Amino acid sequence: MSASPEPPEQWHRVLTLLSAVSLFIGTRSVWSQAASHRVWLAAVISVCYASILVCGALSLVVVRRRSLARVDLTVLVTAVVLVLGTWVMAHQGGDEAVLTTQAARELTAGSPVYGQPWPWLFGHGNVAYTPTVYGGYDFTYGYPPLAVLLTAPLLWLGHGGAPATAMATGALVAGSVLVWRMLPAPWRPAATMVCLGFSFLPMYGRQGYPAILALALLLPVVVRWPRIGAGGRLGRAGIARAACLGAACAAQQLPWFVVPFLLAGIYAVRRGELGPRAAAGVLLRIAGVAATVWLLINTYFLVLEPKAWLEGIALPLTQGATLHGQGLIGISLYLTDGSDRIDWYGHASLLLAAGLLALFVLFVRRLGPAATVLPWCAFFLATRSQDGYYLMMTPLWLVSAVTAPLSEFAGAWQPRPRPLAGPQRRTARLAAAVLVLLPALASATAAATGTPPLRMRVAAVRHSSPTGVSLLTLRVTNTGGTALTPHFTLTTGQGMDPYWRIVSGPGSLPSHATARYELRPWHGRFHIPGPHTRIRLRAFTADPQTLSSTDVGPALRTTTSSAPGN
Repeated sequence: MSASPEPPEQWHRVLTLLSAVSLFIGTRSVWSQAASHRVWLAAVISVCYASILVCGALSLVVVRRRSLARVDLTVLVTAVVLVLGTWVMAHQGGDEAVLTTQAARELTAGSPVYGQPWPWLFGHGNVAYTPTVYGGYDFTYGYPPLAVLLTAPLLWLGHGGAPATAMATGALVAGSVLVWRMLPAPWRPAATMVCLGFSFLPMYGRQGYPAILALALLLPVVVRWPRIGAGGRLGRAGIARAACLGAACAAQQLPWFVVPFLLAGIYAVRRGELGPRAAAGVLLRIAGVAATVWLLINTYFLVLEPKAWLEGIALPLTQGATLHGQGLIGISLYLTDGSDRIDWYGHASLLLAAGLLALFVLFVRRLGPAATVLPWCAFFLATRSQDGYYLMMTPLWLVSAVTAPLSEFAGAWQPRPRPLAGPQRRTARLAAAVLVLLPALASATAAATGTPPLRMRVAAVRHSSPTGVSLLTLRVTNTGGTALTPHFTLTTGQGMDPYWRIVSGPGSLPSHATARYELRPWHGRFHIPGPHTRIRLRAFTADPQTLSSTDVGPALRTTTSSAPGN
């Protein structure tokens, strides 16, 4: 009598169920829009609802592993249909999409891509400004060129950001399907859930983020990444992964931060297996393939516009964008009135990245599985600490957790200077960890404890209506020892409204001087929100980078109109 088939593990059933449940999120709103505009799509989504329900039931009752694997495949197909259907309903994208699409149009027309401002793309719909501490906005393309090259063939899809959102969404779907296939069968529903469920990664795809393309290229790299170059040979699979690594770096800047961790981890594992010489050879071959692919993708722009290309791909690091995000900068943005050492947040971020890399190298046997998580910790201290930097890379966390467990690093080489190998090695290693992170902590502390250099007070307000401000008069004192060139704005939430125009007042305010400034809203009128909304007057300066803030809600609501005429 033949043995009965082995049933699936209960945790596999739970993962399948959760992957199906994750597809509910955001689906109702898409169905509602489709029912009003595209009835056929609403019908397709209704079929997807049925698929989710059936898969949820089957995940709990099927008795064979093969049957549950088929349920996982059905959930994946359902997720892909929902992602593509949602793109059909919302595909115009935001600033990332319109910038990438415009860059693709310029490329096909034979015009320069980098260093060219396109201000007409911004300020309407979902296309937001990126303000800088210099008092202006960044209207140029600031990413490596792969997303532009892949968007160019899709320009026939229409105006706006649709071509770029199609490229990013397509890359997400392709990367998700590929990594689903590469993972062990019981873990595949987790890939569906993290890559296509919960709606947050597909949302970034519909916004046209080049980082989604970079993620799709990194996913196959991270699958079993400690085994790349095993035995001293790359093979076709290793060469393909190295090529994907180079292409990811040519798509967006975020992969630049994870590459050092992956390369350091591969070297440590291979050195523990093969010795230093052979491990260095493996590392050089990986880096050589990746660099060659990266260079090939960038060659056209490197030859035709080298200076603008270099400045463009480095733009996120040099543009001087204003503070924004959910990280440590919230101290200066919301909890205090600013800081005269804003640029130290950026220093802290880079120091933390370097410190975490040093820790990773010193303790790779323990920290190896976290190679895809540690790089993003540095962004918590950055001046642009948006949660998207973490969210878009979370599939890498999952893939590494499944295919690069702690056991893969048991024999990895770890440098052991004499102080770390002595009799007090436990204390010495703890001290080393603190030491390499101390510069970042000191820099972040310096930034967060800085004092606002400008003291600002509302002197008069001109109201165009009971709830509208058309002119604001300030009395501003520079309490610092350096002349400052302030740029003013009012904010009512976590974002930043456009800078107000300075009608009168000095461009540069000398140290310890006081001046009168008259400001006009960018759009001619500032609407005063309700009494429970916090209104903050902010002043940014670029050299040095500072932020000064003060609450002005009561003054705007009670000050009588006494400003001079237009």
